[in-house]
Formats: sequence, structure tokens, C-alpha cells
Amino acid sequence: MSVAPAATAATDGSRRWLWPWDAYVAVSVVALIALVASGSEATPTRRGLSIGCLVLIGLSWAVFGRRFARDDDAADTPDHPGALVYATGVVVVFGVSVASDGISSFALFAVCPIAFLCLRLRSALVAIAVLNLAPIPINGLREASLDAARDTVGIAVLGLTFTALIGASIVNIGRQSAERAHLIAELEASRAAVAALSHQAGVAAERARLAADIHDTLAQGFTSIVTLVQAAESELDTDRGSADRRLALAVRTARENLAEARAMVTVLAPADLRPGTLVEVIEKQVARLAEETGADATCAVDVPPGLPTRVEVVLVRAVQEALTNVRKHADAASVSVDLIAHDGAVTLTIDDDGAGFDPGAQRSGYGLAGMRSRVEQLGGTLTIRSAPGAGTTVTCEVPR
Repeated sequence: MSVAPAATAATDGSRRWLWPWDAYVAVSVVALIALVASGSEATPTRRGLSIGCLVLIGLSWAVFGRRFARDDDAADTPDHPGALVYATGVVVVFGVSVASDGISSFALFAVCPIAFLCLRLRSALVAIAVLNLAPIPINGLREASLDAARDTVGIAVLGLTFTALIGASIVNIGRQSAERAHLIAELEASRAAVAALSHQAGVAAERARLAADIHDTLAQGFTSIVTLVQAAESELDTDRGSADRRLALAVRTARENLAEARAMVTVLAPADLRPGTLVEVIEKQVARLAEETGADATCAVDVPPGLPTRVEVVLVRAVQEALTNVRKHADAASVSVDLIAHDGAVTLTIDDDGAGFDPGAQRSGYGLAGMRSRVEQLGGTLTIRSAPGAGTTVTCEVPR
């Protein structure tokens, strides 16, 4: 007739979590010893034997029993052989105590929790059944009264039912708590893994962005500077005025490259977009191409103001990349850049009459691949039409 506890999950080998049960068993045993010593009608010998059995139960828990206390997450594992031996010994000692003095049957309050602490549920139920029913034959042999035997049976059955229900419920609650603890630990581990993967993905994306920005700005600018300086070097003796113009253009390009480098450190938008509009930036790029190469470069822009910054960045980078390819490879006499807004999208077309190339051939450069990646990140499309000797048309369409 006791409230059976569930095994509480041990957090370490020191079993510090058992101290409430240590205190409970100690208080129960001391109270029962006091009860037997003061209220028992048994002979002094029987009373002393009963008290000795109660002391043995308390000491055995402190010395042996608490070592066999089960963790919640081990609720379904087989019983430890030592735990079975210990529980059997407690049952025997309890029976001797009850046989010596019937009042010591109140030791069930201490003994039943020990069974649930040390044994898995099935074994604990068997143990408490023996503990609760043991007083029936013992008291039956000691008392011939049918009414007394009937009372003993009723109390024993009621105590067994109550103890079994409460003990099983608390054990199940303990098991569910252990399962929740495992789920929480797994969830925390999963969240940590997701955070690590997200961090890695963010680092990879940022590296890709920086690589694209460096290619589309600094690398292209340095290429222009080298080309202009080489051209000026070849004209120093023949056309000093043209050489000076090319050197001045190289200096201006170097300054713009420096502005781009500073912009990459602080913001995502191209440096050209901050002081001017998208139209002004594209017109500037086309005018520079004409100035550097002498090609007939034209520009037609018809887009509303206030496009999202991410769209403007992609369009500027696409123009930069396409015009850089014209400088380096096309040797074109005519270049046109058209930017038109229509039906919720913006279409950029760069057309030249230069040398052209095979779009299907494998290329090692980053430029076209980076341009395509930028466009596709916005849900747009990039189309390249070209053939050797037939010029090149690059069409970029992105939603706005």
C-alpha cells in the first residue's frame, strides 16, 4: 500500500539523482522502527527481530540496492542478476519482519519503491505482488479469525492494485520523459548540423559572389589597363597624342577599379550604381568601349526607374562581361546594347558583328558561366547565339 516511484534517469555514475529516494527509504524505515517499538503487541523477541529486519532493509538499500537503480532509458533492458538477488533478499527479509510482527507490514511503503527502482516493470510487478500478498498466509497462520483473514485479504488486494497502477503509471511517465530527452538531444544535434551546413553554404555562396564580382570588375578593369598601356607604348614614337589619350584612359580605369574594390568591401551594389542611374551606368560602359576600341557602339535603354537593386546589379554585370568579351575577343566594328522592359521582365541584348565563337565548345573562363549563374539566381534566362565569323548576340531576360 504505497506509491511506487519510477526510475529516474541517471545523469552520471555518481547516482546523485537518487538522494530523494535515499531520504525516503531512511525516513520510512526510521518511522516504522519507531512504530514497531512503541505500538507493537508482539513479544520483545519478535519485536526485536522485526526491528532488525527493518534495519537490514534500510542498510541493504544504502550499501547494495542503490547500485542497481535503473535509468529511464534502460527501462526495457533485462534485469541485472545482482538486482534480482537483492530484490529477492528484500522480499525474504520483509516476510520475516511481517511474520515476527504484523505491524511491520507497513514497510511496504519503503519496500515497493525499491522494487520499482531496481527492477524493470514486469519484474517489479511480480515483486510487489509477492510483497503485498505475503501477509495473507502469514497472518492467516497467526490468526484463526475468518473476519481478520478477510480484512487482511481485502487490504492486500487493494494495496496491490493501487501500488501496481501507480507504479506502472510513473514508470511509463519516466520512460516517456527519457524518450523526450533523447528526442530533444537529437533535435539539438540536428539543428547544430543544419546550422553548420547553412554556414558552409553561406560561405560557399559568398565565395562564389566574390569570385564573380572580382571577375566582372577588377579582372576586367586590369585587362583594360594592360591593353591600353600596351597600345600607348606602341604609339609613343608614332602618335604621342593618341598614346596620351590611352594612358589617361588607363588611369581613369584604374581609379574606377579602385572604387569597385572599395565597394566590394562595403556593399554588394556596383560602385557605378551609387552615384548614377542604371541608364547612365550602361551608357557609360558603352561609351568607354567605343573610346577604347574605336568601334561604333550604340545604346538604347527603355526601362522604368526604381528597378530592384539585385536586378540592376545583374544587368550591369552582364553588360560589363559582354563588353569585356567584345574588347578581348570580338574585334567588332559595330556593337549595340539594348535594354527594354516589358510584361514584368527586363530584356538585355548585346549584339556585335565580331569574330564570334562556338557557344557549345567547352570553355575554362568564368565569365559566361558567372553571368548565367547570376541571371538564373533571379529566375531569369541567358541565351547566347554565335558562330565563328558571324558575330555574337547575348540575350538576358530577368523578372522585375
